[in-house]
Amino acid sequence: MANRDLERGRGYTTKNTSNNNYYVETSSEKQWTSWLIPMFVGANVIMFIITMYINNCPKDNNLVDGTCVAKFLGRFSFQPTKENPLFGPSSNTLERMGALDYVKVVDQHQGWRLVTCIWLHAGIIHLLANMLSLIFIGIRLEQQFGFLKVGLIYLLSGFGGSIMSSLFLQNSISVGASGALFGLLGAMLSELLINWTIYSNKAAALFTLVVVIAINLAVGLLPHVDNFAHIGGFMVGLLLGFILLLRPQFGWLERQHLPAEARMKNKYKPYQYVLLMVSAVLLIVGFTVALVMLFKGENGNKHCSWCHYLSCVPTSKWDCGN
Repeated sequence: MANRDLERGRGYTTKNTSNNNYYVETSSEKQWTSWLIPMFVGANVIMFIITMYINNCPKDNNLVDGTCVAKFLGRFSFQPTKENPLFGPSSNTLERMGALDYVKVVDQHQGWRLVTCIWLHAGIIHLLANMLSLIFIGIRLEQQFGFLKVGLIYLLSGFGGSIMSSLFLQNSISVGASGALFGLLGAMLSELLINWTIYSNKAAALFTLVVVIAINLAVGLLPHVDNFAHIGGFMVGLLLGFILLLRPQFGWLERQHLPAEARMKNKYKPYQYVLLMVSAVLLIVGFTVALVMLFKGENGNKHCSWCHYLSCVPTSKWDCGN
């Protein structure tokens, strides 16, 4: 949008990445009812409706890029496609609603934007892509691990994605839930790795998940897509998965009713404890260092001269200038 907005996750690719075909389920496991993810979807939709109401395109007297799209919607009509091709509000409206803006976060001490930007979307296309992804990925995870663990992964991954974005993209505003969505993908990967021994067809499960993640990260190399939010969210979700999504080793639950001498002594395997502790340390240190750098006004690109290529790779077809 006027080369200022960076939306998170445009063209987000989804597949049914459920582990049903690979995981050996036991009758003792609890299946949760998914209610938090549908609430998150509803909250994002409501926020988009509120944003469009406040945007009120027909009353904007500065439409130099054309006329409002879908005028029959009245004040809910979209900005001209030259300004916003995703059928959504203006940059100014998103900024007013809490979009991520480095200057406002650091210089004006509006740290709350690191959270509010997760609930905003650049347009109806952006919203639909992210919400469909959230439904496909999030509901199955919530059914397996419950609302508390999945909710923590979603929110902390979104927060981590916002921090990463602020450190490396300081000349644009950014909105979207895909940092949180990438956190769920990262958690799915770490869940597979940390519970490796209870899976059948391990190679197939790992290959499928890695391909899905790689495709979605590749989409982030296009211009005007905030891949730093994707990467930051993925890293946080990956570490949280090692911490929160452990499963007991195969047969442990079933053997608890047996005599003491026939029971398994340890609920988890040693490598699971090691991954949990290492991930907890990395997560705490990572958040601490990143937040200190951000509020000291550091620019991540000064410490990593090539990192800008992680969010946009220039070609003969497009320029990554802004």
